[in-house]
Amino acid sequence: MPDLHGINHVTLSTTDLDRLVEYYTGLLGARLAFERAATASGPRVAVLDVGENDHLMMVETGTAPTTDLDPLNRAGWGLRVGTYEQLCEVREHMLGAGCPVGEIETLPTQWTMTAHDPDGRPVDVRAHRPRT
Repeated sequence: MPDLHGINHVTLSTTDLDRLVEYYTGLLGARLAFERAATASGPRVAVLDVGENDHLMMVETGTAPTTDLDPLNRAGWGLRVGTYEQLCEVREHMLGAGCPVGEIETLPTQWTMTAHDPDGRPVDVRAHRPRT
């Protein structure tokens, strides 16, 4: 049986693809990998690179996405930066842009903060803590 290498992608729905792409590229540093126009058989789609082989797929729909937290009262998914200092930089950048973002919390294995994208959907941004 082959080994898993990680998560290939997470798919988000949105009613405004341009706004969501701008949020994740402009504020969080993702890179647009490709965009596909709507066709008769499918909606408009954008795929962002959010790591070496990790992707965030966005699909434009007519229905607003859910903004519920998971059972642990967290976003239920998240993005990762390299260090605590980078997490602080991201938080300051987001606050400076007027984006809602929570305080940085210390968890047993990582630091985390919860932001809300333009659709109101929560997203955790985390940095792993050094293992001792």
